[in-house]
Amino acid sequence: MVVHARNADRLTSLRDLQDRGVAAVAGDLSDIDQTRRLADDVNGLGGMDAVIHNAGVFRSPQVLTVNVVAPYLLTALMERPRRLIYLSSGLHRGGKASLADLDWSGRGSAGSYSDSKLFVTTLAIAIARIWADVFSNAVNPGWVPTKMGGPGASDDLRLGHLTQEWLATSDDPDALTSGGYWYHQHREEPHPKVHDLRFQEELLEQLAGFTGVRVVSAGPS
Repeated sequence: MVVHARNADRLTSLRDLQDRGVAAVAGDLSDIDQTRRLADDVNGLGGMDAVIHNAGVFRSPQVLTVNVVAPYLLTALMERPRRLIYLSSGLHRGGKASLADLDWSGRGSAGSYSDSKLFVTTLAIAIARIWADVFSNAVNPGWVPTKMGGPGASDDLRLGHLTQEWLATSDDPDALTSGGYWYHQHREEPHPKVHDLRFQEELLEQLAGFTGVRVVSAGPS
């Protein structure tokens, strides 16, 4: 198992896991260069069976950089795992299905949290389409009482992480599927644009143009 922290100082909070043999890596996902190094660090540890793209920000100029660019770049640069899980949100349905005039660096027109979750959900479904040997899915964890969700969140904290754990580890036939948008282990229909092939390709093209890295669509894992 490998866990990620934003920086070396935050690794101290993972000391108990490290003492039990869990590997830990650090990198600020709002920084493209650090994200690249993070991919190299993980590749140096060996191939992963599953990767959960869990990191996210809510109100920040880097909302697109952290919530969309980082998972795209890690997907493109890391050795291909068997399973990929991307954290979405029910708020993705309120996102604007437009890629015009966005600044992926976070220095200009950043877009909204809802936009970012629409884009990362679309990314998950696009990866499921172009990587037939990978189970790629998006998960809506619900509104749970985390640091981001706040103490007033009404959903169940345990259910907030159960689905992504299940998709990452279970041999349940339902978990061994791809291209789904999940909420509490049930598939739901996402925003219609998520399945729009042109929108998927436009998103991949913009992210490739910004990062200089393309997701390879063919070949062995």
